[in-house]
Amino acid sequence: MKYSIVIPTYNSTKVLVDLQEQLTEVLNSTGETFEIIFVNDHSPNPRTWETIKDICAQNPKVVGIQLSRNFGQQSATLCGLKHAKGEYVFTMDDDLQHKPSDLLKLMEHEGHDMVVAQFVNKQHSFFKRITSKMKSYFDRIILGKPKGIQLSAFRMLHKNVVQGMLNIKTPSPYIAGLMFYISKDIVSVPLAHGARAEGQSGYNLFSLIKLFGRLIINNSSLMLRFIGNMGLFFAFMSMLALVYILVVRLFFDSLVAGWASILTAVLFFGGMQLFALGIIGEYLIRIIRSTEGNPSFHVKEIVSAE
Repeated sequence: MKYSIVIPTYNSTKVLVDLQEQLTEVLNSTGETFEIIFVNDHSPNPRTWETIKDICAQNPKVVGIQLSRNFGQQSATLCGLKHAKGEYVFTMDDDLQHKPSDLLKLMEHEGHDMVVAQFVNKQHSFFKRITSKMKSYFDRIILGKPKGIQLSAFRMLHKNVVQGMLNIKTPSPYIAGLMFYISKDIVSVPLAHGARAEGQSGYNLFSLIKLFGRLIINNSSLMLRFIGNMGLFFAFMSMLALVYILVVRLFFDSLVAGWASILTAVLFFGGMQLFALGIIGEYLIRIIRSTEGNPSFHVKEIVSAE
């Protein structure tokens, strides 16, 4: 198998038929063997899975995977990577914002481990663009992403990179983190970003925060170091405050007692302690999940024409 196309799906229906037809036409033009894998992330819309099964019945090159519950796009993508047989594995969205014809442009860079689409005119909301820039900054700080590379879900991975990613066992996968742990051989290809053909983005504020948590907690000790440095800073400031109070008391005898400042300090430091415990607790929860061997996804059903 030369190429595998992995497509996580969520609530999409009619657009999947168009997507499959365009992908089949483009991939047939290469003369290479290929497969298209739709991973349904337990969409609440029952027509999504029914549509995928209809496509599989008509096209022997399509495989449909139904997850037992909603695990999120990252886990659904990892599921597709596990079942992919191709020498090169593509991942893309299910809404035609990633144009099937652009697969050929990614294929031009097959000598590299990883090739990502860099969209020059993203058809996203202002909020989504801002959060994307913030995530890109932390990708560079935490993952060592090369400057000038913009990550996207439209990518091509060599099978060696895919296998290395699958060897990393984590219940909360972050695809970019797995990629850069295995290899830093990456290039970006400037592409146009299409308009969404159906539905709305499945990412809301909670989903973005959850995704950001996977980046910042699963792939680094940044928050623990932040808490440690914050503790040292406040300890130093407390020492200065103590010296100031002693000097005023001993030499000027003008210390004014007041409950407001004391209450403010108690509430502030109490809140910071709870915040620190919450961060540490989040790390412990993820460590427990990893040691228990919780899977990042669970397949309920697989369909294909074969």
